[in-house]
Amino acid sequence: MAEETEAMPDGRELARRMRAYLPEGFDVSPVERAYDLAERAHAGQLRLSGEPYLVHPVAVAEILVGLQLDVESVTAALLHDVVEDTPVTLAELEAAFGAEVAALVDGVTKLSQIKFRSTEEEQAGNLRKMLLAMARDIRVILIKLADRLHNMRTLRYLPPSRQRAIAHETLEIFAPLAHRLGISQIKSELEDLAFRTLEPEVYAWLKERVADRRQEREAYLAEAVALLKAELARAGVEAEVDGRRKNFYSIYTKMQRGKEFEEIYDLLAVRVLVHTVRECYGALGVVHSMWRPLPGRVKDYIAMPKPNLYQSLHTTVVGPHGRPFEIQIRTWEMHRTAEYGIAAHWLYKERARPEALDEKLAWLRQVLDWQHDMKDAREFMESLRVDLFSDQVFVFTPKGAVIDLPAGSTPVDFAYRIHTDIGHHAVGAKANGRIVPLNSRLQNGDIVEIMVNPKSAGPSPDWLEFVRTSGARGKIRQFLRNQNRAQKLEEGRAALEREARRLGLEPGRVLTPEALLAAGRRFRFESVEELLLAVAAGGISPGQLLPRPEPAPPPEVGREGRGSRPSGGAAAVRVDGVDNPLVRFARCCQPVPGDEIVGYVTRGRGVTIHRRDCANAVALRSDQARLMPVTWGAQAPGLPVELAVLGTDRPGLLAGVAQACSDLRINIYSAQAHSEPDGRAVVELVVEVRHLGELSRLEDRLERLPDVYSVVRRTRRDRRRNGQRARS
Repeated sequence: MAEETEAMPDGRELARRMRAYLPEGFDVSPVERAYDLAERAHAGQLRLSGEPYLVHPVAVAEILVGLQLDVESVTAALLHDVVEDTPVTLAELEAAFGAEVAALVDGVTKLSQIKFRSTEEEQAGNLRKMLLAMARDIRVILIKLADRLHNMRTLRYLPPSRQRAIAHETLEIFAPLAHRLGISQIKSELEDLAFRTLEPEVYAWLKERVADRRQEREAYLAEAVALLKAELARAGVEAEVDGRRKNFYSIYTKMQRGKEFEEIYDLLAVRVLVHTVRECYGALGVVHSMWRPLPGRVKDYIAMPKPNLYQSLHTTVVGPHGRPFEIQIRTWEMHRTAEYGIAAHWLYKERARPEALDEKLAWLRQVLDWQHDMKDAREFMESLRVDLFSDQVFVFTPKGAVIDLPAGSTPVDFAYRIHTDIGHHAVGAKANGRIVPLNSRLQNGDIVEIMVNPKSAGPSPDWLEFVRTSGARGKIRQFLRNQNRAQKLEEGRAALEREARRLGLEPGRVLTPEALLAAGRRFRFESVEELLLAVAAGGISPGQLLPRPEPAPPPEVGREGRGSRPSGGAAAVRVDGVDNPLVRFARCCQPVPGDEIVGYVTRGRGVTIHRRDCANAVALRSDQARLMPVTWGAQAPGLPVELAVLGTDRPGLLAGVAQACSDLRINIYSAQAHSEPDGRAVVELVVEVRHLGELSRLEDRLERLPDVYSVVRRTRRDRRRNGQRARS
């Protein structure tokens, strides 16, 4: 890891270093002027280390010069704190250095104000801002990464709690971003600095283990390098061959996955740099003719580049003395990209062709596309970790095109990456010529073919359980929303029509578009569609939208065997020709207001109220003298009704039933559930309802629960029949 041991360069020195990689005659004077302005603006300001504040912006500029960035980036790096920490304004910067530099400084200033150590919702919002800043100008994030790197190098001057918080943020946000942008230089150093802060004891132990046999490993690498150089020269391959050191955090993560220290083969690594792609494969042949490759350890990232632009051939071989080590083979241009990533492509020669850079940032456009409408912060963060920061697999289409996907992706993810319609109508998949399940995990090198049926109903909701990419998940959800909309509109209208008929109203008269719109506006719905969708979802009951008489205070009325006279007010049930009658409700059929009813005079017990279609009431009709015409009164009491909810046996079914009742504010007298031998479940409950419309709403809500296929209103005869069936 780098430490500040050299004297701080001034503006002239930075400009001199830039002239070494910029074209002849390129104007670097803005860098010198920016240094002078930063020196004046930060005069008298000190860092916590006691050093002049100017040390920081110069160090950030120096890192960018090491990445060989352009004049505007280095100029903005020198000035990136002056607007926030000094009286200098953005307008003054624009007048002195131009709009491009001012925009870069403004972007970095806004990113500096983002704090990631917050709630998940705030983190999601902050990451969105960072992604948008990257999309506008990738150099903003390059300056921010350099800024973070220098701050991590000087982290020791902060209090321990702040050190750990910043190290966590670095490891979770900035190191993965550097990796996704392909800047291995910055990524590796950020990881090791954060690792040293968060796990100081583990870091010290690992550093000691690496140092223990350092001389032995270096001697071994020197021997392997000499042998390989000689063999490549004999084969006519001009190459530079040297050793490389693996960073500590990378070793630590491999050990976290269960590997022993001695099993990490790329702890010893040799890098071969050649001029052409043909020479890469030629060098690979030479290597394998010298030493036996380990099975499954040859990787071709030239044919299948990583999303962060990385290209190289990797192979692990059993080298001299039977010790395995890794060899990486790449061209000089690939090496530049591996070290500098996206920064290697911000070159003066591409400034006239911005589309070249856009192609290399296609992944960022994709991320922004699917994030645009994602509202849930938890889902955003998880999707970002998967699509932006996860490992990748590379698979082929039948025509040989390479598709990169997050590790763990399925044929469904592949189908949606090819085309939305292919995803919607996928009915099967083949991997390497063999039929595989749609939820199977794809492996590197698989040749994937999707079987499509244009007449299929579309994606299954079950796919959401296993798809890996946010693009696939978003498209599936969008399809299901659009499909369900028409169905829900019909359900909402049907519920209103059913309620109207039960209230004795004519649906065609009370459910006109004008009447529905007027009713909906009372509840702040702006359209009939919004209203119908709310009714279907249970957010508003049909009874709230339909005309009905004003309610009166409820009387106290009991069931048969435990009833009482009304204590006052309008009667719950009116009996023709009888004032203030003693009224009881039959348990056999459990009538509720809205049911068609008949009365039957019971000696010594007053009038018993039955539903008109009750089997007992039908049997009693032969005794016409004891039948009484009855009607419901103006106000109905809350009365118990027994329901049976039939569905597939699963955990949480009873809880879902109880929640549905709670959502509709319906009281539950009792509830119990049991399983049938055929895998069905039955939930039996007794609820209190005030009218048939309320019961209808409850039935509708229960029928929409997952795995529920029927809701039955029960009578005493039903219970007796079920008991007999159970005993038999």
